[in-house]
Amino acid sequence: MKIYHHLDFAKLTNCYLIVNEISREALIIDPCKISNDLIAQIERDNYKLSAVLITHKHTNHYRGLKTLRKIYDFSVYAADNEISDSTTILKDDGVKKIAGLDVEYFSLPGHSADSIVYKIGNVLFTGDVIFAGTIGSSSCSYTKKHLCNGIKSKILTMNDETIIMPGHGPMTSVGAEKEFNLDLDSQMFV
Repeated sequence: MKIYHHLDFAKLTNCYLIVNEISREALIIDPCKISNDLIAQIERDNYKLSAVLITHKHTNHYRGLKTLRKIYDFSVYAADNEISDSTTILKDDGVKKIAGLDVEYFSLPGHSADSIVYKIGNVLFTGDVIFAGTIGSSSCSYTKKHLCNGIKSKILTMNDETIIMPGHGPMTSVGAEKEFNLDLDSQMFV
């Protein structure tokens, strides 16, 4: 598996192109803005775009979906059916074979009701659930507590070397977030 990072400079939103090196199939997580560089990479390297995965229904994370639809035929996976007419809805936790890769997914609401995290290999794609040093915004103290509890039970229980690739900002790791995330109760790990 190869992961390519593309950044929408206008919105500072991360987009990820994940490639199965054996089958040459690819998937995109959070197609924020589809750049000429991203299209050129898919075409130049002769990848078959099989799927687009959306972490949550905030426009800056899926606004490039319409552009991709004009060029490619692919499946869309998300927790909200309003993303696209032909979205495969993912609920709760599970695993799907997408682009020849085992894609684990789990629901982690709090930032938004439809927030979903994807795990491929040793890499988590968290959207706006967790960032380097902080967590996603929430509408009230109840949803923030719900989000923190979900992060603690579903993300921070993973191996410390698990890489976190967020919707904004630099990548981090589970170990780094256990130690340095200001929004999480560090007493849990003492």
